[in-house]
Amino acid sequence: MSRFFDTALRPIITAAAASDRIRETSQRLTVTKRVVGRFVPGETEDDVLAAIRGSLDHGLAVTIDHLGEDTTDDTQAAATVEAYLSLLESMSRLPTTTPNALEVSVKLTALGQMLPRHGRKIAEENVHTICSAAQTAGALVTIDAEDHSTVDERLDIVRTVRRDHPDLGTVLQAYLRRTEDDCREFAESGARIRLCKGAYAEPPTVAFTDRVHVDEAYLRCLRILMKGKGYPMVASHDPTMIGAAHEVAAEVGRAPGTWEHQMLYGIRTDEQLRLATTGYRVRVYIPYGGEWYGYFVRRLAEKPANLTFFLRALAEPAR
Repeated sequence: MSRFFDTALRPIITAAAASDRIRETSQRLTVTKRVVGRFVPGETEDDVLAAIRGSLDHGLAVTIDHLGEDTTDDTQAAATVEAYLSLLESMSRLPTTTPNALEVSVKLTALGQMLPRHGRKIAEENVHTICSAAQTAGALVTIDAEDHSTVDERLDIVRTVRRDHPDLGTVLQAYLRRTEDDCREFAESGARIRLCKGAYAEPPTVAFTDRVHVDEAYLRCLRILMKGKGYPMVASHDPTMIGAAHEVAAEVGRAPGTWEHQMLYGIRTDEQLRLATTGYRVRVYIPYGGEWYGYFVRRLAEKPANLTFFLRALAEPAR
């Protein structure tokens, strides 16, 4: 089933993420919105604040993503920045005694990176603005991953902004063939790095496409980060990767507070709580906002269980 999913179903699902017609149709369906609620707590700031409080109450840290990407309108980019500034102000008032429990995740294309004029400059300035607000709010910032064509510029912006905001983190995707080298660089520089397997449809020239090869790449990258000077953030729900993280951390002498697990909102919640209660730091990635379609499709494409959940919901009568 896994091989069929990887070779036949995953390409179809990921192609749907780029289809405006499918997106518009899906967003009108009540059943789609009902199922999306498993992965996205809502479209408003109040919705996500409720989810944040619930996670903090259970001893979990959080990272919040205001959904949106591929922005080509400067007004929309400015609105995204304002949404983050408002969210950070609200997050600063949340009661938490755990250091660094609050974080926001941002996509550069949502901040204007793809704007036709001065896109990079605008995105970089917007990252500085969000990082300054986060520092005031007592929160962290991580720059999210997007497709492979954006990696060089994203990492260059991260290097630049870290001169003023050394706590700025970013995401490295293990399935990209270049990622081991990127892990070595950022582990040496002491950066916060979220390591994930990768959720975008990429050509085999730049990415491993076979599940076995992706897993092997993830383990190699994990070892590099754990042995480095930075702060590894192990973003995986895979029991094999979770177990490997514990083994490698013990092998290199990393204490639990020097790295963390990260998992998605609505996925393996019981495992999140189990890890937290046994002394590991667990951060939940919580997305919110009206632009949920692309995120939702990538979750369906990650593994057969997510697609099965969606298909079951489609078969259920509306309530």
